[in-house]
Parts: sequence; C-alpha cells; structure tokens
Amino acid sequence: MTRIADAIDSLTRAIGRSVAWLVLAIVLLQFVLVLARYLFGFGSIWLNESVIYGHATLFLMAAAWTLQTGGHVRVDIFYADAAPRSRAVIDLFGSLLLLLPFALLLLYLALPFAARSWAVLERSQETSGLPFVYLLKTLVPVFAVLMALQGIAQAIRSVSVLRGERHNVAS
Repeated sequence: MTRIADAIDSLTRAIGRSVAWLVLAIVLLQFVLVLARYLFGFGSIWLNESVIYGHATLFLMAAAWTLQTGGHVRVDIFYADAAPRSRAVIDLFGSLLLLLPFALLLLYLALPFAARSWAVLERSQETSGLPFVYLLKTLVPVFAVLMALQGIAQAIRSVSVLRGERHNVAS
C-alpha cells in the first residue's frame, strides 16, 4: 500500500513543482500589465485574463502538493503537540471523513459543469478575451481528483503509522 502512496506523492510533487513556475509568469505578466497601463495607457483583456488563468491553475493544481507538504492552514491546537500516533488518527479521520467526501462531491458536481463548457467550447464573455474557458473549468474536476488521491495517500500513511510500520505521517 505504501507503494501506492509513494506513486501518488510522486505525481502530486511533479505537478506541484511544475505549476509552481507559474508564479514567475504571473508576476511578470502583472508587472507588464501595470507598466503598460500606467506608462502607455494600454490595457489588455487578454493579458488580464492570462493572469487570472495562471492564478487559477496555480492554486488548483498545487493544492494537493501543498497538502502533501503540510502547507495547508490547520487549527493545530492539538495537532502541533500530538504524538505521531495521535497525528495519524487525526489525519486518517480528516482524510476519510472530510477530505474524500468533499473531493468526491466536488468531482460529482464539477464534471457536468466542465462537460457543458467543453460541449460549446466556451469562450470568454469579453470580445478580446481568451477562448479557453472550457480548459479553465476543467481544472476544477482535476483539482478534485488530485485532492482525493492525496487524501488516499495521507490515509495510507496514517494507517502505516498506526500499524507501527512508520514513525510519522509525513512522506
């Protein structure tokens, strides 16, 4: 089972590290937009939407990696000082009772949402906007799948700790 968790972690890490480069692109695009607007009086809906698409892609595709590395905000009144077995119990129940049901519900709701967008190859409502709204909407079910997979990996690692096969939940 830990091999499955390792494979999920590798996928999550690869996707997260890849999309992390979007931060640089987003910052540079936003810088160009500000310069163009205030120095030259030029605005671009296409560039504005590119920044929005970049943000959406970054946050949706890197969320599972953030979960894997422990970067999500959590109320850790108990978790911070808990023993590894207690952390494993919290992570196991959090994955099975909170994360997985949320991810599966989101996937159930997002698939028709994205499918309708693909059916008409949805474009921006702005005339000069990006013609890729359907790709943007596809990121929502992909996000749900990545989070569900990472939740499964987290649950597997938690069970390993509870069985005494590992010393901590972190990968």
